Amino acid sequence: MALIACPECSADVSDSALNCAKCGVQLRKPKRGFFGKIIKYTFIVFNLLMGWWLVAGMGAASETIQTAGSSAEQAGAAIGTGLGAAMIIGLWVFGDIILGLFVMLTRPKS
Repeated sequence: MALIACPECSADVSDSALNCAKCGVQLRKPKRGFFGKIIKYTFIVFNLLMGWWLVAGMGAASETIQTAGSSAEQAGAAIGTGLGAAMIIGLWVFGDIILGLFVMLTRPKS
């Protein structure tokens, strides 16, 4: 463990310290652990996949609605599209809440 000089007050501080013990200035930022990084990137990938799923699903559903023969088929496809979109959005919100809590709980401690 080496000692470094605080840039603010010039006191000797451990090189592994996050803050100066004398003046409290931040010397380095805390880093997220391995598990925290996995959770954070899982959160990001989940949001990207859910966005893609919603856009791709709505595109495919609009094609189905346009190619449906009768008006009853078009109405059924529109209702199914609305229900599917609601389920995707509900899953997205629920997943974001759960993963967001994990991201918050695994953030670096100061």
